[in-house]
This record gives sequence, C-alpha cells and structure tokens, in this order.
Amino acid sequence: MRRRGVTVLLGALLTALLSFGVLNAPIPYVVLGPGPTVNTLGTVDGKEVIQVTGRATSTSAGQLRLTTVGVQPTVRLRSALAGWFSADEAVVPRELVYPPGETQQEVEQRNEEDFRNSQTSAETAALRELGFPVQVLVKTVTAGGPSEGVLKPGDVVTSVDGTPVTSAGKLTELIRAKPAGTALTVGYTRAGAAATARITSRESDGRPRIGVEIDQQQPHPFTLSIDLGDIGGPSAGLMFALGIVDKLEPADLTGGTIIAGTGTIDDEGRVGPIGGIAQKLVGAKDSGAKVFLVPEANCAEAVRNPQPGLPLLRVGSLADALTALETLRAGGQPTRC
Repeated sequence: MRRRGVTVLLGALLTALLSFGVLNAPIPYVVLGPGPTVNTLGTVDGKEVIQVTGRATSTSAGQLRLTTVGVQPTVRLRSALAGWFSADEAVVPRELVYPPGETQQEVEQRNEEDFRNSQTSAETAALRELGFPVQVLVKTVTAGGPSEGVLKPGDVVTSVDGTPVTSAGKLTELIRAKPAGTALTVGYTRAGAAATARITSRESDGRPRIGVEIDQQQPHPFTLSIDLGDIGGPSAGLMFALGIVDKLEPADLTGGTIIAGTGTIDDEGRVGPIGGIAQKLVGAKDSGAKVFLVPEANCAEAVRNPQPGLPLLRVGSLADALTALETLRAGGQPTRC
C-alpha cells in the first residue's frame, strides 16, 4: 500500500507538472479586452487632450469618451482558456493583429501613424463643421502634363464637372471617377478671381490624372492640437472631432451626459468601421457611459454584444453624430442600431 501510495503521488505530481507546462506554453493567439477610455474634453497627465490657443473655449458638464481595445500580445494557454470563457474578452489568431512578415514593433509604429492621421482628419472634419472650409491648392504643375499652360501653382481648385472640391481626397476621387481621356471641367480661383478650364485626364501609373501636385490648407485664426499618447489606431477620430466642436462652440454637446463612442473619420466627416466593438462597449459601460455612438457598419456586431443600459446610436458621419446628440439633449430618440 505504501509503494502504491507513493506511485499514485508521483503520478499525480508528474501530471500536475506536465499540465503546468502545457498551460504555460505560448500559443499563436492574442487576447483582446476592454482598454482605457479617455474624455476628449478633459485632461491627461495634467494636460488638456484638445488644446486651443487664440480663441475662447467652452466647458461641458458631461464627457465625450473615446474607447480602446487592450491587446495581450503574448498569450499562454492558461490565459487563452480564461479568455475563451470570459464575456468581456476575445481570443483571436495572432496574425489578425500582427500579420505575418511584420514585427510587433512595426505594427505598433503603423498604429501610431494611423492615430496621428486620425487626429489630423478629426481636426479637418471638425473645422469644416465650424465653417472653416478646406482649400485645395495647386502646388506644382507637371511639365508636359494635361494641366500645363492651364493651371498654375497657387490656384485653388474648387470643382470638377460642377461638383465642389471639399478636400484633396475629394479632388482625387472626382478625377478617378471617370476614365482617363475624359475632358473635365475644372473650376478654380486665381488671385481671388473664379474661372473654369477644360482639362483632359491622362493615365499615369494605371490611374487617371490631370498632372498636378496639390496641397491642402484650412486657414483658421487660432491654433489647435491634440496631445494624447499611448494609444494607437485610427478609431478615435469621431470622438476627437466631437471634442473639438464641443470646445469651440458655446453649446454643451453632451447635455451633462457621459457619451462614449468610436469610429474612424475622414476629411469629409464620414465615419468608418473599427475593430473590437464588443470590448469597447464593455469599457464604455465600465466608465459610466450612458449612450454609445456606433459606426453604422459596426451596428450588427454591436447589437450582438450589447451592454445592459447602454443604448447604441447609429452614426455614419460627424453630422449624424451631432444630430444624435442634439436629439438627446432635446429629450428625443436618436436613430439606434
């Protein structure tokens, strides 16, 4: 009996050691969980997230919180099992976050760049909403190109075939909307005088072009910057844009409520889809949010992962988001997912 007891004990110990080794072995997955949320109207480390100089700003009784996803890049089986059984986390193949051929550092650097670009687009979209239009200027004209002898550096391109040019991206979109060889009516101003010209696009690098290098400007009599580190990716764009509008307009967009949300934004104010909506909803709920602004392309996924007491408001643009908040302040029912 004594020998049998020792054998059983040793067997149990060996099984435990093997189990411990297996459970602590790294696996090719990552765990996604709720990340921190940040009030874009507030401060971080003693500094305002949105900083304005040269113009008075307003204060709000509520909050506009951007949401994030936390990524656990190195996962062992023990953590993965816990994540699989967690209602707040997701376990996904590592290549979905860190594509093959890219290091973790390269992915993080790209996310940082996307984050900076989201800030720039948020500023552009918000300032457009506040009445500061984008100007698309001709920087250089390609020698021998379609615009040579027609456009000059310093011209402001205002339209293509009657459609207003509201950003550099919009100009590119309008030119590429028709095949190379199309005669386009290009509106522009030169020294304040409006004019139009017929320019026939040509194919270059497989795309129709008119042979100009452009620059985008948005004159405004104050300085604006966003100061927030340790966050990556483009999904904070919508909440940054709302924060800028709120600070520069007298009205309190929040109505005294904690508003959370997510979504990319482009220069035209269009809101795009993001990843990790389920985890962001958890983070928003934990931060005390009373409503959540959801990109319309993420609505179906958000509805599948609801948080009790957190209404999901569908938005496709900055204008949609502003309308939703206005409706909330008036006591109405904004469009939901």
